[in-house]
Amino acid sequence: MSLSTNTIESTPPRATAEADSLPHADTATAHTLLNCLLRELSGPEQQATVAGDHLLLRLPRRGVLLRVRLRRTSLFGAHRFAGPVEELRAGEWQPVGWRRLAEHTHDELTLRTGVRNEEFVDQVASSHRTILTTQASRAAIGTAARDYLDSERALVFGHRFHPTPKARSASHDSWAQYAPEHGAEFGLRMLGVRAHLVAEESADPAATHALDRLHPDVPAGYRLLPAHPWQYRMLRDLPALRHAMERGDILDLGVGDHRFAATASVRTLYDGETFLKFSLNVRITNCLRKNAAYELSGAVALTRILAPILAELETRFPGCAVLREPAYRSLALPGPDGTADRALLEGFGVIVREGLATRLAPGATALLAAAVADEYPSSPAQISRLLADADSVAAMRWWRAYLRLLIPPVLAAYFDHGVVFEPHLQNVLVVVDEAGLPTRVLLRDLEGTKLLPDSHAAALAGLLPEVAARMTYDDERGWDRVVYCLIVNHVAEMLAALADSHPDREAELWAAVHAELTAYAEEHGCPPRLAALLAGVPLPAKANLLTRWERKADRDAGYVRLPSPFTLLGVTRAASSRIASRIPEPSVGEARA
Repeated sequence: MSLSTNTIESTPPRATAEADSLPHADTATAHTLLNCLLRELSGPEQQATVAGDHLLLRLPRRGVLLRVRLRRTSLFGAHRFAGPVEELRAGEWQPVGWRRLAEHTHDELTLRTGVRNEEFVDQVASSHRTILTTQASRAAIGTAARDYLDSERALVFGHRFHPTPKARSASHDSWAQYAPEHGAEFGLRMLGVRAHLVAEESADPAATHALDRLHPDVPAGYRLLPAHPWQYRMLRDLPALRHAMERGDILDLGVGDHRFAATASVRTLYDGETFLKFSLNVRITNCLRKNAAYELSGAVALTRILAPILAELETRFPGCAVLREPAYRSLALPGPDGTADRALLEGFGVIVREGLATRLAPGATALLAAAVADEYPSSPAQISRLLADADSVAAMRWWRAYLRLLIPPVLAAYFDHGVVFEPHLQNVLVVVDEAGLPTRVLLRDLEGTKLLPDSHAAALAGLLPEVAARMTYDDERGWDRVVYCLIVNHVAEMLAALADSHPDREAELWAAVHAELTAYAEEHGCPPRLAALLAGVPLPAKANLLTRWERKADRDAGYVRLPSPFTLLGVTRAASSRIASRIPEPSVGEARA
């Protein structure tokens, strides 16, 4: 049988009421693995097809044929599944559990790459266990008013195109104490550090007040260093730290009175006034969540470099703002070679991120975009609940308003300023008014923000080479990151959540995306990369499964190319003809690119 992702046989299924309930951890884990296989392996190799109300998917090297019932098909190929995954065995379709599916995935990837990854199935198991325990501990979803922290705590299932979205290299007892999904709130461990042993940078002298205010009674000659209590437990027995405390160079001031809540990233905490991004020596999904030394300096350096750019962008696009990271503080305890002990410098590094108070109008609420776009109604922020009373006309009005807030400033940052924002769903807050209408978007986490070297050569030259090297992407990689985060990760998933409630409008929802991109192109000379996007070239999707399999850092992740939904809409030709005359003749360098 020939399998192709572009084949749709018979009438595609419509959305069903199953979207209104939360799946069991077994089902969610299996569906997530299937999403990854479809996007990164079987789809690109033409080993998947929609047949009636099922998706059929083959693992050709293992000789395994899988199927799952479809709740809704997608123009983007990111279909919605329902019920168990099955495999064809002895001529009959039989359920395949999440573990067997993980083992099939392991075997297929081993045969495909020639490399083994013995930790893969265990990581899938860790992710499954986290979902299972989270579901068991969460109270029933209420109907309370939308709440910012509730949206940060809503990601029960995590990234649906990541094979191990909830994998944690930690005991589940420890995890539950500090996990956002469990509603964790706690005080910070307060350390007093002799002033000459403090590492600190600040783009604004007032920024470190966010740290000092947490415990004003620090003994003379010492500076306050707040620590994540989980991180402190993991590092407190390091000999260098223990000896420094015995000497009195570091004082344990106990647990602070301020309560902080865990946000979706786990290590970034919020007390209603300031975000603090801590190091956490816990592997979450792919990475050990530690603030590397270059990330500490890089956050402050980017805040300085971006200051005039962000001011200009926020003047042009008042519906979008970026949360700055103006300071960091850490422990610079000398190691054997006389330089700061890197394990302690990075392990105790804390980055100050500005809070929400100055970014919200009265009556407005910030919601995590990932919670709004969740496939399932895990919180009142999810879009089917946010727009519970909206008909399809109102939903389209909401969608167009949202695209106008999100798309133009991200494109302008890249094309006008050589800045690569990373507006994936977990890095964006959607600000809504009392009626649930979007009024602003807030971008956060400068770790993912990069600069194009040619646009910022002078600023980069003034930084330490290690810091500068980690703050840049070349033009092509930067564009892939923008398109992936903006269109594939963010817009496509938010659109999918809207289409679940209004499946007859999916094509219109994508046409609105194309129209917003076209409007920007017509006003700004349509740069060649944007022209190609509008013409329907394949879209880059980060290969989370292959990256995890190959144990790569997120920065080094590769991409698979997905067919563009724009090619199915009949809008690309008309748009291309309108903007073709606006595209300037390419220079020699651009022609080569």
